[in-house]
Amino acid sequence: MQTKQLGNSDLHITPLGVGAWAMGGGGWAFAWGPQDDSESIAAIRAALDAGINWIDTAAVYGLGHSEEVVAKALEGRSRKPYVFTKCERCWDENRQIYKSLKSDSIRKECEASLRRLKLDVIDLYQIHWPEPEEDIEEGWETMVRLKEEGKVRWIGVSNFNAAQMKRIQKFGPITSLQPPYSIPSPDIETAAMPFCAENNIGMIVYSPMKSGLLTGKMTRERIENLPADDFRKNALSFKEPHLTRNLALVELIREIGNRHGRTPGEVAIAWALRRPEITAAIVGLRSPAQLEGVIGAAGFRLAPEEIAEIAAFMTANPV
Repeated sequence: MQTKQLGNSDLHITPLGVGAWAMGGGGWAFAWGPQDDSESIAAIRAALDAGINWIDTAAVYGLGHSEEVVAKALEGRSRKPYVFTKCERCWDENRQIYKSLKSDSIRKECEASLRRLKLDVIDLYQIHWPEPEEDIEEGWETMVRLKEEGKVRWIGVSNFNAAQMKRIQKFGPITSLQPPYSIPSPDIETAAMPFCAENNIGMIVYSPMKSGLLTGKMTRERIENLPADDFRKNALSFKEPHLTRNLALVELIREIGNRHGRTPGEVAIAWALRRPEITAAIVGLRSPAQLEGVIGAAGFRLAPEEIAEIAAFMTANPV
């Protein structure tokens, strides 16, 4: 599998990375419902065996549980992938999530992540959200210090806009931005993407399949029957009028995929990877079987006329 250099780092990453959000399991504020750890571990190992060389997780996913699952999946493997994780979303003894970019908090979070992941150093450490916004400078200064101290190899941000990145970069270079990016949500093309291109900031995008909506396997019935603690039940893209438009979009990308023997999910990922500014895409996995529906996107690219087809559909179907 071909690799691409991530921003100003020495990390050369595959076009797809394993997303471990859902692997955190159920019972927390932004869960995807219950999850079998053995399926998560098998999914990670299958992805690594297929050539994927990085995993993206976060401390808050499952309130530490996702990081623990990643550690278990990597036990005994001679060739370790790059491991990326995030700070800023914390939780208290009542499992209530709160936001902190204070220096002492980030340092404690880093140590806790290293313990859960059973690592000596984190390959890419990211600020999860620019919140509280008044503390982003303090947070980034601390990230720079952690890199200097060798706790982390490279540092990036997630969900920051161009103005916020401009505010913090004077304290130290930003290696990467992790924003959401998909056919229904192309917002980063306006400002964040050009800023990253101008400043040699790598871009690893999340939710290219819009939280599973563009996989071709999501139906109205399945959405209605999602577990009570699945955050997607309340997501805008899963509600009307967005849902009708998005399901129609799935049929278009299914048709495009059929021409090439590819799934709708692979078309959606290929759409995100079509831009040279995008280094790679995160694909969330919950089982080895799901890998089969996305792995082909690592080498598949859309033709210009197919990109135009998708653009025409979105223009004709605004919500």
